[in-house]
Amino acid sequence: MSDLTVSALMGKHPMAIALGTELTEVVEQLLQHKASGLPVVDANQRVVGFVSEQDCLRKLLVSSYHCEGSLIVDEFMHGEPLTVKESDSVVDVAEQMVNQKPKVYPVVDDQKRLVGLLSRHQVLRALKDTRRACDA
Repeated sequence: MSDLTVSALMGKHPMAIALGTELTEVVEQLLQHKASGLPVVDANQRVVGFVSEQDCLRKLLVSSYHCEGSLIVDEFMHGEPLTVKESDSVVDVAEQMVNQKPKVYPVVDDQKRLVGLLSRHQVLRALKDTRRACDA
């Protein structure tokens, strides 16, 4: 298990939100992809933020109540998301997940470009499979 890396588990065709995307479109993409959150990328596919359902819910409540103008993701995303690399150990990432809140981690290359997504669900499944092998 200690030699299992992020690249073995990550989703290799990651969905992302582009900078400048309007709030209702962000929500539409989260709903369409059944995602609890997605990375926000710039024009070069570099991860510059992360936006979650909770972020959108908070902004929708306020903006709907006051019928405020449109908001763009740049205004409410988390600006310094936790990311992982393809070569990171799944065990190390699992330990990070225990201590951190995100359910989804963008996987980035050395230039911070998005190359995949790793979810808590994927890590949990891998750990379960490893545990089952111990019982066999």
